[in-house]
Amino acid sequence: MKILFAGDASNLHNTLAQQLRRMGHDAVVASDGSRWMDTNRDINLLRRPGTLGTLRYIFDIVRALPRMRGFDVVQLSSYIFLRLRPERVRMVFDYLKRHNGKVVLSALATDVTYYDACHDGHTYRYSDYMIGDSPSPYVGSDEYKAQQQDNWRQPFMRHHRDYILERVDGVVACLWEYYAAYKSIGYSPLAYADIPIDTESLTLRPLEQEPEKVKFFIGIQPDRTIIKGTDRMLDALKRVHDNHPDECDIDVVQRLPYAQYIERMRQAHVILDQLYSYTPATNALIGMAQGLVAVSGAEPEYYDLIGEQDNHPIVNVNPLIEGDIEAQLENIIANKASLPEWCRNSRAFVEKHNAAPLVAQRYVDFWNSL
Repeated sequence: MKILFAGDASNLHNTLAQQLRRMGHDAVVASDGSRWMDTNRDINLLRRPGTLGTLRYIFDIVRALPRMRGFDVVQLSSYIFLRLRPERVRMVFDYLKRHNGKVVLSALATDVTYYDACHDGHTYRYSDYMIGDSPSPYVGSDEYKAQQQDNWRQPFMRHHRDYILERVDGVVACLWEYYAAYKSIGYSPLAYADIPIDTESLTLRPLEQEPEKVKFFIGIQPDRTIIKGTDRMLDALKRVHDNHPDECDIDVVQRLPYAQYIERMRQAHVILDQLYSYTPATNALIGMAQGLVAVSGAEPEYYDLIGEQDNHPIVNVNPLIEGDIEAQLENIIANKASLPEWCRNSRAFVEKHNAAPLVAQRYVDFWNSL
């Protein structure tokens, strides 16, 4: 099978492509390398700032189009799989639709459908945008304005969503949240495939005994700290450190290339990731694959979806409960003797549910079912 991945986010499509090649498929990634992550891609579509950067970007896309035809499957990273205005993205979409087989949408990031589900009052108890019945700290923030989040409400973006969604052959989600959003509108064909993790390259960092100090790791994206809740998590972590300076350390990293980021993460015992999630995302799962305990989202809806009844190693933090972050971090420190077993359970969880061969086969099965 020949597969083209148009766009990428958090290295998901590149990880899939690498695994599909091992399985004998022909996979090509056309992306910007997830911007600052600088992940691998076969067709480089990185947009640089300024007028010259825009002209070069358009030139690169036009030059790449002949290499983006003749595939059995094209998987889009989002409705805006290129850093262009929607009407220009549609031109490329139409080209891909004409010159390839099936076209599938990856539900792997915020889009109109997810935005609507966050505000419908019944799909989630909390989200990036709403905490219960109240707007989240993200709404109205400078970060929110800089990301032009109001665009999700605009008619031109909804028209673009409808145009693409009516013409793709299916949607495949990588998180419970995105799966629930598309299920809430009754979209079909819809599948849940989870996030692929290359457990072959991300080896377990053995922890044989209780550490003297618990090493906490948190990655900061300066333009996405509020939406991810890492601002609140870092504040809570600092307060816990002030209370236990001899029992824990903190490593805060920003915008490192992927390889350096993984190496820094590997030195820690615990990784803090998204606060407003129901599901561990790529960052948490990469840490777990290396034997870190993840402090993130792991609600019952997620465990029910993947059918996991026994191994629940993710420390679920609930933004609806005041002080829950500190309480969970304090509990980790108080029970650091359990970290060796906890870390092994984290690795076992990823091997069972997210190992790249398993996830890649789910995608192949879905494509074949269309």
